[in-house]
Amino acid sequence: MGKIKDLTKLFFAFFRIGILTFGGGYAMLPMLEREIAVKHKWATVEEIMDYFAISQCTPGVIAVNLATFIGRKTNGIIGGIVATLGVVAPSVIIISLVATILQKIYYNPIVKSAFAGVGVAVCAILVQAFLKISKTGIVDKVSFVVAAVSFVLSAFFGVSTILIIVAAGVFGIIYMTLKEKKDRKTGDAK
Repeated sequence: MGKIKDLTKLFFAFFRIGILTFGGGYAMLPMLEREIAVKHKWATVEEIMDYFAISQCTPGVIAVNLATFIGRKTNGIIGGIVATLGVVAPSVIIISLVATILQKIYYNPIVKSAFAGVGVAVCAILVQAFLKISKTGIVDKVSFVVAAVSFVLSAFFGVSTILIIVAAGVFGIIYMTLKEKKDRKTGDAK
């Protein structure tokens, strides 16, 4: 019976994330931190950031990939399925309801104003997500340079985010390998 209770908690945690998150994967980071790391302690903030990075590199929606990773970590394959269903269920329900009435009300000025307000709120949430990610991801001058170059390549030159993530990962491996060799040589010299 404990397994059913755990799976139910997992489903409804991701259901809450799915129903309260507007704006995609980045917007869900603050909720993930509160719900997954703080409330349930299913993963640390660092693990969430790692899953988030992997979710960006894998095909599919970031929220679904994250739910699958965290669900699998907590309760195996069935946990991955349950968490994924939890995060997707609100969208399916809402889209089904909205699709039936949207054509009738889309041109209503109140509805257009509501969409504009949601857009502004999503921007604020994305800024908050950026600030949280930067605290754990940008830890020194090198990581700042990687973040700045990645932003410029993506925002101004249209370079694929997948390519940028892979290149940053390769750079990180090379940089850390060289740094460790240098640190060992410095340690041996003393």
